Amino acid sequence: MDARSLSNNGSGEKVREEMLEDARADHELHGAAEKGFTATDHRGQSLVQLDAQAEKKLLRKLDLMVVPTVSILYLFCFIDRANIGNARLAGFETDLGLKGYDYNTVLSIFYISYIIFEIPSNLACKWIGPGWFLPAISLGFGIASLGTAFVHTRAAACGVRFVLGIFEAGMMPGISYYMSRWYRRSELAFRLSLFIVMSPLAGAFGGLLASAILMLDDFGSLHSWRMIFGIEGIITSGLSIIAFFTLTDRPETARWLTAEEKDLAIARVKSERMSQTKVLDTPDKKKLKLGFWNPIVLSTAFIFLLNNITVQGLAFFTPTIVSTIYPEKSAIDKQLYTVPPYILGAAFVIGLSLGSWRFDRRALFIAASAPLTMLGYILFLASHEPRVRYAAAFFTAISCFALGPLANAQVSAVVVSDTSRSIAIGTNVMFGNVGGLIATWSYLPFDGPDYRIGNGLNLAAASLILLTSTLQIVWMKWDNKKRDTKNIGSELQGLTEEEAESLEWKHPGFRWRP
Repeated sequence: MDARSLSNNGSGEKVREEMLEDARADHELHGAAEKGFTATDHRGQSLVQLDAQAEKKLLRKLDLMVVPTVSILYLFCFIDRANIGNARLAGFETDLGLKGYDYNTVLSIFYISYIIFEIPSNLACKWIGPGWFLPAISLGFGIASLGTAFVHTRAAACGVRFVLGIFEAGMMPGISYYMSRWYRRSELAFRLSLFIVMSPLAGAFGGLLASAILMLDDFGSLHSWRMIFGIEGIITSGLSIIAFFTLTDRPETARWLTAEEKDLAIARVKSERMSQTKVLDTPDKKKLKLGFWNPIVLSTAFIFLLNNITVQGLAFFTPTIVSTIYPEKSAIDKQLYTVPPYILGAAFVIGLSLGSWRFDRRALFIAASAPLTMLGYILFLASHEPRVRYAAAFFTAISCFALGPLANAQVSAVVVSDTSRSIAIGTNVMFGNVGGLIATWSYLPFDGPDYRIGNGLNLAAASLILLTSTLQIVWMKWDNKKRDTKNIGSELQGLTEEEAESLEWKHPGFRWRP
């Protein structure tokens, strides 16, 4: 046999080895994705080797196909929620004859239904499937926003806002839960930021859109502020109908993924879920209970409550604050002055979430964001100079909006099963909207134009965020050290696979990640 034949034989052996290795990897990946098999050991370490290049390619595809639809829906969700602040500047209170605390009452009604339906909506989202549930509730709040254009009394306005709250209750937790089906723990905060950034952008874009709409003489039979609700409600409804066709429910049903990519999408998420034999599990009472009674979920939810006091206060009352700073400006100019702080806030939402992705940390970034919010409200309280107060709005917007993706990513990271994740995210957003309800009563008419009560409350909330998040980090590190002293094998001895799967954060191999 000549040298060339030997060389060819050697090459053939190498090719066969590579083919066998690829086949073994494909088999291992498919097995990890299959129901009934775990993808981690009892310490939570992944048992499957994933191709980094294939993951990178998949991630690009997910970002292109998953994120845009939910981001656009959430943009108009927040616009439909907060456009009442823009309508207020255009005569909403005067036309409806609202006096005293009537405007605050109209705002509060929205949060009552929002809070009541928060957790039930997210459980329904898991049961029905996000691919159908999210477009359906988006269509509902688009129609409710449109209905606001035709109210003539305080009672009618309250009724429509209550219905709006029912439909909007499932949006933030539903989208957060939906994205946790597709992304790893470290990746989630940044992807959540890509839709939650629509919150400050809604403040900016909503102000610009409202200004443009108010330049029209009429829209059918609608005039002035009624055009804002009418046009924006129609846009939201149209986008929701499109979303029924563009939103994919889960990796298994994604027509734009190959079979190998579906296995990879499932296996990579499953490889971080300790003792779980499937990504989409069947709900049970124990998992629901542990998803709610989780010390980090509840403490993060409290932080999100405090954060929403500052965020919703800024969203609803920035137009009013601008009006007191620049009373001589036209309604359109006042709308435009509300835009720049939101643009800067949006940039920092993305920036801080990128840092969270890079370091796979969330609580540390939550604590770091609080001082700038505190500074903003200190300036509101300490100065009467209009330019200083306007600058304070920028400091507040820089930091407070970033907690949306960070808090939701944190509660998603500290639970294990899909069932626990659905109730944990729902709980977090429910607490957050309790903060929103408090915010509607933080800037009261008698307290203007300085609003010392409102600004003082927001300063206290930001200070508590710093304190609570710091204590949370210290406790997680302490509890991890305590867990390190336990023998995992002996702790799990005598438990069936199903019982070990249901332990959630009480599993001896589980570790908190600040």
